[in-house]
Amino acid sequence: MHEAPPPTNSPSPSAAPAPVPASSAVPAEPLSHGLKQRHLTMLGLGGVIGAGLFVGSGAGIAVAGPAIVVSYLIAGALAMLVMRMLGEMSAAMPASGSFSVHAERALGRWAGFSVGWLYWFLLVVVLAVEATAAAQIAHGWVPGIEPWAWVLLFMVVFTAANLTAVKNFGEFEFWFASLKVGAIVVFLVLGLLAVFGWLPDTDPVGMTNLTGQGGFLPNGWGGVVSGVLTVVFAFGGLEVVTIAAAETDDPARAVGRAVRSAVVRILFFYVGSMLVIVTVLPWTAQQAGLSPYVKVLDAIGVPSAGQIMNIVVFVALLSALNANLYGSSRMIFSLAERGEAPRGLLKVSGGGSRETTGGGSRESTGGVPRRAVLASVAFGFVSVLLNLLWPDTVFLYMLNSVGAVLLFVWALIAASQLRLRARLEQEAPEALSLRMWCFPYLTWVTLAGLFGVLLLMLTDEAARPQVLWSAGATALVLLVAVGRQWRERRGSAVAGR
Repeated sequence: MHEAPPPTNSPSPSAAPAPVPASSAVPAEPLSHGLKQRHLTMLGLGGVIGAGLFVGSGAGIAVAGPAIVVSYLIAGALAMLVMRMLGEMSAAMPASGSFSVHAERALGRWAGFSVGWLYWFLLVVVLAVEATAAAQIAHGWVPGIEPWAWVLLFMVVFTAANLTAVKNFGEFEFWFASLKVGAIVVFLVLGLLAVFGWLPDTDPVGMTNLTGQGGFLPNGWGGVVSGVLTVVFAFGGLEVVTIAAAETDDPARAVGRAVRSAVVRILFFYVGSMLVIVTVLPWTAQQAGLSPYVKVLDAIGVPSAGQIMNIVVFVALLSALNANLYGSSRMIFSLAERGEAPRGLLKVSGGGSRETTGGGSRESTGGVPRRAVLASVAFGFVSVLLNLLWPDTVFLYMLNSVGAVLLFVWALIAASQLRLRARLEQEAPEALSLRMWCFPYLTWVTLAGLFGVLLLMLTDEAARPQVLWSAGATALVLLVAVGRQWRERRGSAVAGR
């Protein structure tokens, strides 16, 4: 075990944000480079597919009808633009803290501190939801084992995987994502065959379900807007790709390739799935809390459709749990690296170097921030315990406090990109291997869209508590960040006398 060297590019409390380095000048971090391009590619492919798509999409269809396709296009466009901005910055300046590091360089230490801690808190709270939901599914299969025991098993297994070589995390996510991607492809193929009447005992569906039962917009454009509020958070998790890219052999190229495929993923998996669902079955057949995928598979005669989808959702939940544990540990490690979290979290295992042997080169199994992993999983255990003991009180307040944090994080990513893009073009234009489209116009459009979603959530009775609690949590973190910066400036002034 060894400690990482102190960061050399962090600005002093009283200084302006640090100059933007070229990608080749970014200081090496003590993490290993055990992730391969196939790991990152599949993480990008599978990271966008979760329980929010397989189950949560039913609620969106129930409020928007067939126009849920438009809702997904709008929400997907926002996510796609944010990822393009994040990819631009990450390709130019790869870092394990990703957007937290970018926010610090663009806006100052208060921004890096705030977005880093908010995102870490978001991941460890959502981790509890995923572990508990996966445990409920497993309990249904094996009723003799209590849900809490399943939660314990999942947490122990994935903690162990994340404490060893980073390639173990990559392998878990590779196979999890492969199953999810395979399930979506099979569903799309079966759905298209059903639409055209090419399955046994089926007739062509045509456009009946898209134009009947009130038409394509049964609840008007208000339904489309409600659908956006329902589905936009399903795109959360794509950010982990840019965090993981820092642990590949060629971070700039790896993150660029992963982000470039975001458009295809969003259109193919999300929009394609919704189009198949609302074409095969009337939108009135869907309801919140039930998987529309199960209903479609049942309708076209796939045996045991419910159990098949349970397996897929189970894998999606475990995949999200694994990715969130990884992302949270790297985020808090990056915060510690910049002096925004306890320095003791900088201990890493082994060294993560590349060794040359008679048979060639290989990565060592070191370079894992084990204390950061344990700190994240410890709070994850606390969150799970609160979810099991007080799901409708204490944990509900915690969940509400991170409900809209993802939108705040995305807004800070956009604000950071506005500042850094101009500086990169002046100081290191060669680092811009991946560029945001139509800069700065689409960045401003994205910011307007994100604030528009927040305002719409405030007008929605069900979503309003999430915005208010999340705003309160954000304000608290900002106060801490400003207070820390003020104390450091005051200390520096006293020392200079």
